[in-house]
Amino acid sequence: MMGLTVRYYRVSRLFLDLTQAKAEGSFNKLLGRLARVGVLIIDDWGLEKITAPQRYDLMEIMDDRYGENSTVIVSQLPVSEWHGTIGDNTVADAILDRIVHNSHRLELGGESMRKVVAEKEKSGGDS
Repeated sequence: MMGLTVRYYRVSRLFLDLTQAKAEGSFNKLLGRLARVGVLIIDDWGLEKITAPQRYDLMEIMDDRYGENSTVIVSQLPVSEWHGTIGDNTVADAILDRIVHNSHRLELGGESMRKVVAEKEKSGGDS
């Protein structure tokens, strides 16, 4: 509605698409699209440790986007544990430097909205 381009990925699907793009020879094209999208949303961050190839792919994405476009990272994992999820200390420092130091952090509390909605539907809807 505001003219922004937005792309949503669960982190596992993002890495899968990057791997497939490498195999198909369209990796640089995908990186270019990811660099240009106005808002990139990465969900389910930190559910699994990141592999070495994924670290370098993520570094490319964050480096291309830094200072140019917005990236939203959604995670249930505290930011203090992101370093361990990324792995390799040097690469983790570089990635997190691009993510954390120029960011706004919103920490939400309370019940999961999925749980709230499910309970509402189970009890018969409008309460």
